Amino acid sequence: MFVRAVYATGNPALLDTAVRSVNSEGRDLLEERPGYRGAGVFADRELGKLLTVSWWETEEARHNSDEVMRERRAALLEPFAGTVAVANYEAAVFHQISHPRQGGGLRVTRMEFDPRDADLVVDTFRATVVPRAEALPGLAGVCLLIDRERGRATAGTLFLDRASLAASRAAVATLRHEASAKAQVDVVGLEELEVMYADVRFE
Repeated sequence: MFVRAVYATGNPALLDTAVRSVNSEGRDLLEERPGYRGAGVFADRELGKLLTVSWWETEEARHNSDEVMRERRAALLEPFAGTVAVANYEAAVFHQISHPRQGGGLRVTRMEFDPRDADLVVDTFRATVVPRAEALPGLAGVCLLIDRERGRATAGTLFLDRASLAASRAAVATLRHEASAKAQVDVVGLEELEVMYADVRFE
């Protein structure tokens, strides 16, 4: 599958307005598009960050949907968003254990690598990160989103609640160190966000 991620920052006091907008009108727009497979909405209320992720059956379906969403995106995110960035990925790995729920937690790890090592990054995540992460209490799922051409990837670990997310920090730090060395990636960002909505259909 293929993914479009929209990352917005703005005034924390206006964040809930944007969340309501993307969870209602935004989701309705997505569900009308062919090839739509689900979406996630994640937020940092304290700093004023909003991450929305939509999942698509094909790269073409993602591209076609963006023509519509590009026109509506600014209105959906007003008056919250001061900055908006859009990134497209291949969903190289997705391993779901249980359905994430509102109030859960998402840890996002952003990485950069030599594009020639893209397969190594995917193989390392699948063989090392997934089985080790399965042992983490409260884990809902893990995924690896990758941009092979630009040498960028985002790893996500979803937890059923914020307490499980916090409790996993030490174990995940060790795993991140080992996996990044093995896959020859540079970790360039680390964030934790609250799950506002998450529903991806893989069947």
